[in-house]
Amino acid sequence: MTKKRKVPKFLVIIWSINIIGLALLVFFLWDKIPLRARPEQDAPQATSSATLASSVPPFAPTIYSLPNVMPNPRSTPIAVTTPTAFDYLPSTLQAPPPMVIGYSVMGRPLEVYKFGHGASERLIVAGIHGGYEWNTIALADELIEELYAHPELVPADVTLYILRALNPDGDARAHDRTGRVNENGVDLNHNFPYHWKKEWDREGCWNYLPTTGGTAPASEPETAALINFISLHNFDALISYHSAALGIFAGGMPPFAPSEDLAQTIANKSPYAYPPIDTGCEYSGNLTDWASSVEGIPSVDIELSNHRDTDFGANLRILNVFLTWKP
Repeated sequence: MTKKRKVPKFLVIIWSINIIGLALLVFFLWDKIPLRARPEQDAPQATSSATLASSVPPFAPTIYSLPNVMPNPRSTPIAVTTPTAFDYLPSTLQAPPPMVIGYSVMGRPLEVYKFGHGASERLIVAGIHGGYEWNTIALADELIEELYAHPELVPADVTLYILRALNPDGDARAHDRTGRVNENGVDLNHNFPYHWKKEWDREGCWNYLPTTGGTAPASEPETAALINFISLHNFDALISYHSAALGIFAGGMPPFAPSEDLAQTIANKSPYAYPPIDTGCEYSGNLTDWASSVEGIPSVDIELSNHRDTDFGANLRILNVFLTWKP
């Protein structure tokens, strides 16, 4: 008979502890095992950012309807004018467009600006010698700007017209002696139909470049346009602006008393001399002699002090004298 071996007591204790520990481990993990064993289709599906963005409806702002605004039938409409482009005038000036009384040889407009509504008509002419006397055009533009800003400067019984450039072709050509004549090479202040000469004695006269009085009296479109414009009005005073430095010339051959009175009245309120400096020049076919002796219009030629400045302050005072002078 085989004798059984007796298991040591300490081994029984160790095995018992191992069995109890294993049982506790199985019990602790039992609740976790079903979660990991669930079928994949039961798990929530992941959504990509692109899919999420496409599933969100686009933002649509709320659109509110504006009420229909009806004009007030009692209101006075505001007239809005388009600013006229000028060579010298500031771009901020808003003014009605000028009247065009004719065109130069090259087709440039001869622009006249009108101020006031009185029965007594006055005329200022600038730029007869174009770019050589460009500062007379600049002065005309300064006066135009001032009169649009202050229309009260024109007396109620006066209408003033300003022809800003009788020789725009010369002004466009150059601001030097080559800009004096028109496109045909004619000195417009020798082209008026009174004591006209095609050629004249140049002693004491401007003689820097060749020029003529034209092929005939009023042969030039600029001259003819001004003559026609004057014939359509009843002017009782005229200023022709020139430069430079000789003073004030009274129109008329022989001397015309109303022109002399206007010249002296202006000289009394200005830095320009009357009688002017006598250079011995023979003046033929000029604007103020024709206007005075043929049309009976008191007329003066005012020479600015140089070929650069407009003498605006002095000529603003002259403007007041000119507009209030009584023939």
